[in-house]
Amino acid sequence: KLAMRVQARDEHIRCPRFEHVLNYGKLDKFMKEVPGPWFLKPRSEAGAVGIKKINSPQEFWDIISQLGDEQSHRLLEEYIPGSVYHVDSIVWDGKIVFSNVSRYVKPPFDIWNFGGVFCTRTLPQGFEEEPEVAEMNRKIVKAMKLVRGVTHAEFIRSSKDGQVYFLEIAARVGGANIDMMVEAATGINLWQEWARLELACARGEEYTVPERRYDSASLMVSLSRQAKPDTSAYNDPEVAWRMDKDHHVGMVLKSPSFNRITELTNSYMERMRQDYMAIEPPKQTAD
Repeated sequence: KLAMRVQARDEHIRCPRFEHVLNYGKLDKFMKEVPGPWFLKPRSEAGAVGIKKINSPQEFWDIISQLGDEQSHRLLEEYIPGSVYHVDSIVWDGKIVFSNVSRYVKPPFDIWNFGGVFCTRTLPQGFEEEPEVAEMNRKIVKAMKLVRGVTHAEFIRSSKDGQVYFLEIAARVGGANIDMMVEAATGINLWQEWARLELACARGEEYTVPERRYDSASLMVSLSRQAKPDTSAYNDPEVAWRMDKDHHVGMVLKSPSFNRITELTNSYMERMRQDYMAIEPPKQTAD
């Protein structure tokens, strides 16, 4: 997370202000110049894993003293409230040949730390912030100098100044079954295409992404009180996939209509909260 922020900043891509947890003088200056709260983030964990929200300098120094030699594996970052987006892309020869923009219903940090139904929805092309987020994704992929592969990038639109900021990017398929939602909306299997483009490179062949669809889709996932939750009552024809995992409940909805997906997703989320949702303390490392 630190290296990608330094690279983004060097390429003049807008991102939250940050400071490596290393030089105490610089950290003290950072907290005086950047109003709190702040995020204390591990440099190497995935997504929201291990992130702490810091509300005061004293809280920060107390945590740092407990980390000991591990503190240099962290960075302190400006907290920006707003809507969080993710863009899932396929890259070939340094260019994005496929991308899909989605928006989380709640930021992953909130779900990871406080519980709830994790949910994300694809956005139609040209819808609200979709073009701006897609363009920033193009810039960050170029800045990271990725030659080929798949990416999962996250961005936030600040509720204070309305600007879009880069948060992070990974050279992999997005987790939490996001790939199932992308495939439902577009017909593109990111894992399969990743394998296809690597084989094309190894054989010296050209890679061409298959023709995509432009349907709408959503993904919902929650911890479940039941070991084997029965979701048979969720029987609308828009249900495209169901999760099969102990003490978890999840599904993907798809439809040509964005409004129908929005309506049905809101209904299903509320039902899932009542029927299944469980909450446990957040883990500090990914499984």
